[in-house]
Amino acid sequence: MTQTYIDTFARVEHKFMITKAQAEEITGMIGDHLKDDAHPQYTLHNIYYDSPDSQMIAASLEHPMYKEKLRLRSYGDPVEGMPVFAEIKKKYDGIVYKRRTMLDLDDAERFLDHRDRRYVKDRTGAEISFMLERYSAERKLYISYSRRAYAGKQEADVRITFDTDIRYRTDHLDLFARTEDKPLLDEDQVLMEVKVMNRYPLWLTDALTEMHICRTSFSKYGKIYTLMHASPAHGQIYNCGIMPQTEVRQCLVQY
Repeated sequence: MTQTYIDTFARVEHKFMITKAQAEEITGMIGDHLKDDAHPQYTLHNIYYDSPDSQMIAASLEHPMYKEKLRLRSYGDPVEGMPVFAEIKKKYDGIVYKRRTMLDLDDAERFLDHRDRRYVKDRTGAEISFMLERYSAERKLYISYSRRAYAGKQEADVRITFDTDIRYRTDHLDLFARTEDKPLLDEDQVLMEVKVMNRYPLWLTDALTEMHICRTSFSKYGKIYTLMHASPAHGQIYNCGIMPQTEVRQCLVQY
């Protein structure tokens, strides 16, 4: 999965919280317009970096015009010698910008955890180095999930993904660690993402409208941070990390 990759891109990313039955139904409705993505099915493993007081994610939850995240990501189950990505994800005025650099895992850890500047070889490396120093960034959270990915047959900019089995842990922050993780969503919930550089195609808008599927605001890291800092006084304790349906199905401005 790492033979070729785009290291910089900008696009709109919209999220929809649906059920497995809805995921199957909408895939059937729009299937004639989709093809398998270059890598159609895989598991993502992520380690998020943040300041000791979680400054990046805390600021992000205030819904500012600009926000940023830093993570180490493996596309597929990690194995020794497999390349991984150090990634910056920024969002400004509704547009998501991503920069990433591919490294061997050992080199990525030397760079991210030990600030080894030998791996600062381009603008992305310099940006990551700046963020590491600015936030005194350290490992904060592990998140993994399974992804099914499609691309538009006629629209090169359209990509639709379905994430399931989203799990996390706050200890053993190592891509190779094999421990029991906590589920973030109910077993029947699916996080669908629509990623486009231009407008939604009509066939997709029609399907979402017919199924009454609404956009939602959802951040995996943000939700976990909220769960970890929940308090009975604010009514924010969720059983076993599973969110109530009413929260994840709030409709926002449509597509």
